[in-house]
Amino acid sequence: METEIQDKPEVNKKGYIIAAVLILVFMVYYLVMMLLAPAKLLKSLKENYELIQAEGNPADERILTDSAYLSLQNDKAYLQSRIAMAETDSIYLTINLADSIAELETSGVSVHKAAIKKADISRILKYGDNNPGLTMLSRPLTIVRDFSSIQKEPLMIKMAPKDTSEYVPDIIPDTADYEPVNYILEMDNGIIFSIYQEEKIRLGDGMDLFGFDLRYRIRNTIKSLRSVFTLKIPEYHPFIKIRLPRKDAKIIYRALPLHGQVAIKL
Repeated sequence: METEIQDKPEVNKKGYIIAAVLILVFMVYYLVMMLLAPAKLLKSLKENYELIQAEGNPADERILTDSAYLSLQNDKAYLQSRIAMAETDSIYLTINLADSIAELETSGVSVHKAAIKKADISRILKYGDNNPGLTMLSRPLTIVRDFSSIQKEPLMIKMAPKDTSEYVPDIIPDTADYEPVNYILEMDNGIIFSIYQEEKIRLGDGMDLFGFDLRYRIRNTIKSLRSVFTLKIPEYHPFIKIRLPRKDAKIIYRALPLHGQVAIKL
């Protein structure tokens, strides 16, 4: 009887060690798979979007890494995207990171302009050796999904009066009503485009943004875990994060169609 009692702690201890080893092995495996994800994406970008020389106009290969040449390619890609969107009847968004300007446009005409206060860009999209990201941005990006802290279209229900005696004038909106404006737009080419309000109007705005960002990260982590469990390298999504004045951020989000288009200049 005493021997059985003494053996139980040993069995439990071995079980804990095995569980800890398995968790550690999985964490290392998950980390390796996550590190492979950007490399897989970069390889795909180079295969599909790498800058190449024109066959009829060969030049020194060093020009493909020249900063002036890449700058011209950046301008060209941005203009091509804007021209393509201008041919549509819809409203669209242009993001000029070089000049720190975000604009709503329709048919090539600016209808709203906002100053970008801060920007953060994934390294895979920045200038580099024969940057394939420039070619990828030569066509408009289409929004396939969004994740937001505010409603896309505010819901207002009005009951029509039976006669003039029942008419009640519209209530003046409460200007004290406040909600933080943060949203994330997922593009058809895999880029994650995040727009956050610049101001911290209330004490809890920083925590609201942290919670909003955390919920989105948890959702993406769950997707990555599903891929890892099936022995697949998770998808890596390049990101562009900008901060805009709250009023401008709200106008842009609600003005853009559900599957609106975006042009980006790095």
